[in-house]
Amino acid sequence: MAAHTESVERLISQLKKLPGIGQKTAERLAFHLMKASKEEAMELAFSIRDVKKNIRHCSVCFNLAEEDLCPVCRDKRRDTSVICVVEYPRDLTAIEETGEYRGVYHILLGTLSPVDEVHPEDIRIKELIERAEKKDVQEVIIFTNATAEGDFTAHYIARELERCNVKVTRMARGIPAGSEIEFVSKGVIADALSGRTLFAMED
Repeated sequence: MAAHTESVERLISQLKKLPGIGQKTAERLAFHLMKASKEEAMELAFSIRDVKKNIRHCSVCFNLAEEDLCPVCRDKRRDTSVICVVEYPRDLTAIEETGEYRGVYHILLGTLSPVDEVHPEDIRIKELIERAEKKDVQEVIIFTNATAEGDFTAHYIARELERCNVKVTRMARGIPAGSEIEFVSKGVIADALSGRTLFAMED
């Protein structure tokens, strides 16, 4: 005999699909939503609907946006001569929270992974090279995660950028190997940015 009604079971099943949510947590969240007022619950539902309906990728940097350009690309105060390359929009958010970076971004929307059959044409590398070839770009900071995939992607991008007249730098190694930027403290991210070095190409 089922412990919950069909509607409750369906809600729990959907909540369990969220990252890090198991059966018990899904049940707690479901009962919390049922205890909330109808207005509160519907506000959450409408917020999810609006995100799925309105969010797109910025036409320049591929950050999340609700218009053609994201808030960073619309900001005329940003230094467009410096591009920071990250894997996902959440990495941009982690860097922005430090308040230390005033350049612009390029989001790859993934990393290269031959094992998983993710190739250069599957992420936004071509668009990055096209941006770097513009005469006003002076530096590209490669700020991919300190993982095997992130390092492989960084080396590939650095080689592709050799034909562009730009300085290519890499985040300082204050970020532990295997770490993902979104989980690193603001201070460590700020130090990694300020201590960035010229990208050392391996033969």
